[in-house]
Amino acid sequence: MLHRHTVNTSSIEKYSLRAVPRYTSYPTAPHFHDGVTGKTSARWLSRLDVDAPISLYLHVPYCKQACWYCGCNMKLASRYEPIGQYAKTLRAELRLLAKRLPGRMKVSHIAWGGGTPTSFRPVDLAHTMDLVRELFDVLPGAEIAIESDPRTLAQEAIEAIGALGFTRASFGIQEFDPRVQAAINRVQPPEMVASAVQALREVGVSAINFDLIYGLPHQTVESLVSTVEICADLAPDRFALFGYAHVPWAAKRQRMIPEEALPGLYARMAQADAAAEALKAAGYIRIGMDHFARPEDELAKADRDGTLRRNFQGYTTDTAETLLGVGASSIGRTPSGYVQNITETGAWARAVEAGTLPVARGVALSPDDRIRGQVIEELMCRGRVDLDMVAEAHSAPGWYLGDLPALAPMVEDGIVVLEGARLTLTDIGAPLVRVVAAVFDTYLEGGRARHSMAV
Repeated sequence: MLHRHTVNTSSIEKYSLRAVPRYTSYPTAPHFHDGVTGKTSARWLSRLDVDAPISLYLHVPYCKQACWYCGCNMKLASRYEPIGQYAKTLRAELRLLAKRLPGRMKVSHIAWGGGTPTSFRPVDLAHTMDLVRELFDVLPGAEIAIESDPRTLAQEAIEAIGALGFTRASFGIQEFDPRVQAAINRVQPPEMVASAVQALREVGVSAINFDLIYGLPHQTVESLVSTVEICADLAPDRFALFGYAHVPWAAKRQRMIPEEALPGLYARMAQADAAAEALKAAGYIRIGMDHFARPEDELAKADRDGTLRRNFQGYTTDTAETLLGVGASSIGRTPSGYVQNITETGAWARAVEAGTLPVARGVALSPDDRIRGQVIEELMCRGRVDLDMVAEAHSAPGWYLGDLPALAPMVEDGIVVLEGARLTLTDIGAPLVRVVAAVFDTYLEGGRARHSMAV
């Protein structure tokens, strides 16, 4: 239960303008280093418990059109040849990974992301999923999810997705206002999305996710609320409501977006609040800082029973401690640490063809990383944490005492409540959870990584 407090305007500015990570991992990706290699990854994989389920993430970086807001690793492809070759190399990497494992592993979650995974022709999608099932035991009831672009989703691909056993599909809606869509180079009318959703449901893909973004150029509260209402009529199971992260120094295509058209801090906050209220009015439960789900959805159930987790796909029901990332730039996680593949597709492919795991960098988890990672995930997923309980679980009494002074201004400003070692976000502080989590991030101080603002 969140505590209720009031907070003044200066405090909102003070915290909302801070640049902090999204904490889909700890340590976060900017702090990975090249001291972690393919050999390191192979060693970590060999240590896995063969009886513990794992999850898979398959990254397809190709798109047919660039969305100017996008900060993902993606490549434009006007012909299929490079995509087809990428698919072959992706399967080769799957075989390499399977050879490094201690045995045949069980898989509880599979996620395809991008880019646009449905840029694969159905035959390549089928060959890859067949190989996954050949190499791993995909558990009954496993979630198999795929991101898709309704602008390019053909009926043949929809039928393949259904036949291959996918259980969930995600669409990047972002905003339906035509002026906003033109400014971000993603034009997709509601009718196009509705048609794709209906077609997927007809082939058995019953679980649908929509992504929305606030803070886009020319966006208003009215346009975003209208988008929410149109989307709610399509009855997706989940929404993600993200703040647009304008990082043109990292995502060069964002330079196409006129900065003068971007809403300011208070406009962003108003958009976020109005969209959240519209989603709640439509019957969705808020999950963490930026997800919403129907009460009967598994994500809402995980939130209620305390099993909600956070990984590179955001909030998730995936409780596996190991995530194998496959494809250029993909990030994987084992109990020993994180690894990230080579980003450039040519170099990634050459490493795979040479028979080596195509790891570019990563980080080994220290005892301190594990403690702080648990605290940050508790805050991100549950809005509260008992620091003494975490300390006890890691046999590190009082480890957090040096962090408490940094929380004092947040207590005074009504962002958090600190009762002994129990830290709880207030209702005002909930949207600022990343700022509170950053108190426990020892990598931020003096770091060179640049992040987006907190709200």
